[in-house]
Amino acid sequence: MAKILIVDDSKSMRQMIEMTLQDEGHDVVSAEDGVDALSKAKDASFSAIVTDINMPNMNGIELIKELRKLPQFSSTPILCLTTESGSDMKVQGKEAGATGWIVKPFEPEKLVKTINRVL
Repeated sequence: MAKILIVDDSKSMRQMIEMTLQDEGHDVVSAEDGVDALSKAKDASFSAIVTDINMPNMNGIELIKELRKLPQFSSTPILCLTTESGSDMKVQGKEAGATGWIVKPFEPEKLVKTINRVL
């Protein structure tokens, strides 16, 4: 079982990701945007992080950059789960420190497989 932080401004998307990962036995903490996620991350450690890119207050790219500055998250797998499929955005994600990229709408099995692969 892993402790996973999920970040998405859509409540229904957070719930869907949460259910998918909890069904696999993972402990899931959710945040509604990058600011919320960063404050939760500073007080905890996570085995993996799944974040959306397009969010208010602090987007996913900014969040990844901030998380990578924290010693406890320097090598934590960070997956982007987003509607963004353009190669320029993927390059920005990789440069920020993203481990992987999953395009929405996602298949729960694919998310689980990807999480298991990076853990």
